[in-house]
Amino acid sequence: MQTKNVELDLSDPCVLLTTLQELRQSVDQEGREIFQRWKKQIHRQSFIKSSLNLAYYLALRRHDLRELQAALMPWGLSSLGRIEAKVLPTLDAVIATLQAVCRTEQDSIIIHPPLEAFFVGDRLLQQNTEDLFGNTLDNRRVRIMVTLPTEAATNYEFLRDIIGQGTNCVRINCAHDTSAEWLAMINNVKQAELELGSSCKILMDLSGPKTRIKFALAPSPKQRIFKGESLLLTHDLPTTINSESFQVSCTIPEVLKQLKIGTIVWIDDGRIGACVESITSQGVWLKVTHARLKGEKILPEKGINFPDTDLHLSALTEKDQRDLDFITTHANQVDIIGYSYVQTAEDIRLLQQELATRLPKNSPTPAIVAKIETPLAVSNLPELIIQAAGKQPFGIMIARGDLAIEIGYQRLAEIQEEILWLCEAAHIPVIWATQVLENLVKHGIPSRAEITDAAMSERAECVMLNKGAYILEAVGILDDVLTRMQAHQVKKTPQLRALHSW
Repeated sequence: MQTKNVELDLSDPCVLLTTLQELRQSVDQEGREIFQRWKKQIHRQSFIKSSLNLAYYLALRRHDLRELQAALMPWGLSSLGRIEAKVLPTLDAVIATLQAVCRTEQDSIIIHPPLEAFFVGDRLLQQNTEDLFGNTLDNRRVRIMVTLPTEAATNYEFLRDIIGQGTNCVRINCAHDTSAEWLAMINNVKQAELELGSSCKILMDLSGPKTRIKFALAPSPKQRIFKGESLLLTHDLPTTINSESFQVSCTIPEVLKQLKIGTIVWIDDGRIGACVESITSQGVWLKVTHARLKGEKILPEKGINFPDTDLHLSALTEKDQRDLDFITTHANQVDIIGYSYVQTAEDIRLLQQELATRLPKNSPTPAIVAKIETPLAVSNLPELIIQAAGKQPFGIMIARGDLAIEIGYQRLAEIQEEILWLCEAAHIPVIWATQVLENLVKHGIPSRAEITDAAMSERAECVMLNKGAYILEAVGILDDVLTRMQAHQVKKTPQLRALHSW
């Protein structure tokens, strides 16, 4: 398709028809070959149609369709721009109409697909979303998830109010608090459900092999590090060696063995950029390449990213294993497991095996949400989906914070779009996460840009808010924005209701 169309006169409907017929044949053949490779991994009958459509979509997107799209427009036909959830029905509908224009012989004609064929994908996506988040709401399609602060363990009224305001799922971050506080949060959610008569799902988010600052030592009297200065990254506690430099130890010291001179390092969600300058017996010396003019503080618990290094770490840490013990003990109350830094199908398989060995007999199996945070996770996304959704309810979280750092901020919008396309083709729900209404949540006043971002999140099935002093107000505003946007757009399809502004 990439080169063949250049010499074809696609303004001729019969040439256009032949080209589309060849495309359909290629998509059908290649898609079935992809599906056959996946088939043994798919144990859920309800996911068969979705996985086949995903295979067709992958086969379709191996072609450059832009000339075909332009050629279809003058005929008033689908430009294939909303084909994700229904690949073959869309192609067949276009081909059937062009056959009528070209008066094709009856014996080779493709019949127009029935209307129902165009909504099977939507129905499957809704079912998969309900398997994850519960029944669809009357007032809006998109769910709201809120990350719980420690306060949620002791302040029942806080939890009751955010659920009453419109929260449909709460996230307990296993990187923070203790099992005692997690249990208190769970009990408060269950009590609020009974009082309000509404459902709220519980997601417990495993920490994963996230490298963080363990201890930090600043050279007295300095508090901030500046561009051009050096930073010593150590295996253990910071030492007093070269006390004129900042020193930091990390939570996963084995990472240091995998670094090389020139390796890029980002600290604290990209606030500090650095590269490896030298490797000594003391540790790894970093030269700061990015920092604000006023400098940056280096604080414990802040994340460290190595975007150009393929770190060989288990997706489940020892802490994750202990946290899984808690989760499976409370399997009747925990609905979803958030899987951080998942990168391969083998990572998914590992979690499924660990769950199988821990879950009591007849206990429900929690759903899995894979957090897409690295380039490897993006490239392996089809295999992640098949391995997970082939066995249990599954969703994808676009973790835009770490993902932006790992792939580069300039590519975030592009990759986010591709993830949304692929998940819609597989009829898999997506969670739009990281810094949604961040200014509003933390400071009480939203920026103009983040309101637009919140409106765009209507293309996902769930939107996640992080904790902050104004979370209650943020849930209310997000509920209003999503409800209003639903009148105009569902996923990427405009809803052409009457406009009243003019």
